[in-house]
Amino acid sequence: MNKEAIQPVFARLKAILQPYAAQLMVVADKDDHFYLDTAHLQKNKKPLFFGAVTIKKSYVSFHLMPVYVFSELLDDASPELKQCMQGKSCFNFKATDETLFQELSQLTQAGFARFKAEKYV
Repeated sequence: MNKEAIQPVFARLKAILQPYAAQLMVVADKDDHFYLDTAHLQKNKKPLFFGAVTIKKSYVSFHLMPVYVFSELLDDASPELKQCMQGKSCFNFKATDETLFQELSQLTQAGFARFKAEKYV
């Protein structure tokens, strides 16, 4: 699968993170990589990662740190969305799936709200 074939998947996933860019720090905004950090400094003096979207060889990865920090955010996630997970905070997609993307959008919103409540944002 080439990058052009999965570009629409990247664009749709980037659109999920894009609304939070104004309140976070945009670390990268490229054709194949979109990365957001919070202003909260961790013990290692580095900003706390919030989320990213990256085109890989044959899929697009959506990373969402709030679900790693607060795993209970995934308690109500559908089995279908959980099947897309790789590790504790990464979701991989090869095609656009509006049902899953809507759920991921709601999960991102909940994660942002939780980070805000914890004063990470």
